[in-house]
Amino acid sequence: MAKPKENTNLHFPSIAQCASIRREKDTVVADMDGTLLRGRSSFPYFALVAFDVGGIFRLLFLLLASSIAGILYYFISESAGVRVLIFATFVGIKVSDIESVARAVLPKFYSGDLHPETWRVFSSCGKRCVLTANPRVMVEPFLKEFLGADMVMGTEIHVFKGRATGLVKNPGILVGTNKADALVKAFRNESMPNIALGNRYTDYPFMNLCKESYVVPAKPEVEPVSLDKLPKPIVFHDGRLVQKPTPFMALLTIFWIPFGFLLACLRVAVGSLLPLPLVYYASWVLGVRVYIKGNPPAPAKKSRGQTGVLFVCSHRSVLDPIVLSMALGRPVPAVTYSLSRFSEIISPIKTVRLSRDRTMDASLIKKLLQEGDLVICPEGTTCREPYLLRFSALFAELTDEHVPVAMSNKMSMFHGTTARGCKGMDPFYFLMNPSPVYEVTFLDKLPYDLTCRGGKSSHEVANYIQKTIAESLSYECTSFTRKDKYRALAGNDGTVVQNPNIVGVKET
Repeated sequence: MAKPKENTNLHFPSIAQCASIRREKDTVVADMDGTLLRGRSSFPYFALVAFDVGGIFRLLFLLLASSIAGILYYFISESAGVRVLIFATFVGIKVSDIESVARAVLPKFYSGDLHPETWRVFSSCGKRCVLTANPRVMVEPFLKEFLGADMVMGTEIHVFKGRATGLVKNPGILVGTNKADALVKAFRNESMPNIALGNRYTDYPFMNLCKESYVVPAKPEVEPVSLDKLPKPIVFHDGRLVQKPTPFMALLTIFWIPFGFLLACLRVAVGSLLPLPLVYYASWVLGVRVYIKGNPPAPAKKSRGQTGVLFVCSHRSVLDPIVLSMALGRPVPAVTYSLSRFSEIISPIKTVRLSRDRTMDASLIKKLLQEGDLVICPEGTTCREPYLLRFSALFAELTDEHVPVAMSNKMSMFHGTTARGCKGMDPFYFLMNPSPVYEVTFLDKLPYDLTCRGGKSSHEVANYIQKTIAESLSYECTSFTRKDKYRALAGNDGTVVQNPNIVGVKET
């Protein structure tokens, strides 16, 4: 077993002096907060767990406890401060819920804070290890799936009957000599890592064990690594919070939620009770911004034997068909895949459930088109990132009257979609944003020669419309499906597959 050197070097060179060429056979070990990540505080990530699994009251408890944690950190020890954060966040929570948040929520926020110099060195090495005071259960999914870490050594939380007790297992919080001991234990049968990366004096004990050691200077102004440099793209993520909850943002969120919920109820009432031509203007008065681009077609006239137009939309939230109807100034029915009963009740437009039985759904859509215009979101589920999921080709076989519609939205506080939470709250969370924005772009009607009647297959039509909408939004087309999304966020088969799928639509 390797032992620490007796003479501890407290003056390590800056990471800028570390070469990252021909490191494929080297092993690197890095701290997380302030080293792999630009930010030195782990509070925002504990806050994400607290809010996602415990709501506003758990977040408030953590925020109050964080002041005690700060005092302990500066006047007693880093270990004492981290213990308080872990207790306030985890006590009584199911471990399965923590794992779910770590897999579906945290990677999006961690990836937006990667330190470019650390990533330059870390990504160049053949074997990558992380040594952190953070609970391993919180950080491991991101580090292994998105950064390619081979080994994650973190604080182990205590569990009783499937729930976290808020306490930690021996040897306690991994700081100082505990980090050095953990590294020695992990590499007891092999050589110590070639490179050590840290950022504070409590990292020096483990850094002194390695052949080369470098310090990451505190420079909060440094730009994070761009997302396209990650080994895997983050296509899917969950959770309600849009921004990383710093203490100030957490406090602002806590104060806003009661007022925001009342505002959302008012916005829902206005949308449900007023005629649609008036809803557009009333929404602007209440802070909901809807921007309309392009020229939509006139409504079909049954007296002339016209069938309805099928508006084919990208899917950003449950409100897409309603916002489309607001833009048109008339109610247009929508077919849905998995809309909550409550959302159906408060919807100002007619919604019709699809069964996912191809024959039954085709018959239903044809019947609705005979009655007039119709809205469909062929992705079958929402995607928050600038990607379009695979378009189901069924719609292309049922009519040749297609109008692609590019839908996009912007939120400042809350996401209006969820894969793991209560779907009935989706419209409320979207409308709880101070000033949510929707942009509706009507694209040109699909030419006859690009329809099924014009000789194209249904998959070619679906691919073309997907590509047209993606180009108008500057999004990327993917072959991911609803099943891929829920598998990714539920963790049944890990994260989504790598970049090769971001090229087009599969014919399945």
